[in-house]
Amino acid sequence: MYVAGRLHKPVRILMQNESGKLRCALAANLKSAVTASFLMLPESCSEEDLFVQIASLSYSGDFRMLIGEDRSKVLNIVKDNMQHFRLLYSNILQECGQVVYKPQQGKLEVDKSPEGQFTQLMALPRTLQQQITRLMDPPGKNRDVEEILLQVAQDPDCGLVVQQGISSIVKSSSITQSIKGIATAGLLKTVSYSAKKMHKMWRGWRKQPS
Repeated sequence: MYVAGRLHKPVRILMQNESGKLRCALAANLKSAVTASFLMLPESCSEEDLFVQIASLSYSGDFRMLIGEDRSKVLNIVKDNMQHFRLLYSNILQECGQVVYKPQQGKLEVDKSPEGQFTQLMALPRTLQQQITRLMDPPGKNRDVEEILLQVAQDPDCGLVVQQGISSIVKSSSITQSIKGIATAGLLKTVSYSAKKMHKMWRGWRKQPS
């Protein structure tokens, strides 16, 4: 999901040029991103809503979005690449049993029933399922993953639970990457880069309507 959330242009290049095994891995990644996004979206939404949610996945929980990243970045990614998003996700949406996709209208109807959400939760990557389990399973209970996901599927806050699971995974990854960046680039270069990011984020805030 990290790749699907952040690397749309590189994904297109890789799918055209790399091995069949890598294509399969990327296709699974895109499907996982769609499934996770369904769980966090309302029953009725637009293509743009879905694509923004997908592009947001790898920024959810990323502390750099609070300190130094332009918060309009995700929306800009989607608006500038709508045709590319459609190319990547159209077949997945048309073949998915948990959504009614109306491409001519740019609309989707997502199955938000407990049964539908359970199917979606069971299709999530194992790492995310385990993270959700850790969030929901009280100490000492030691219930299995399927039992917990069944409980989450019936919870009105199902989408929030999934969001928290993704955020905790991304947060850990973003901190690790930032530490590696400082070690590689050096402290002075990192401070200079961060200052430029802060200036860009400030400009993004000013452009937003009040």
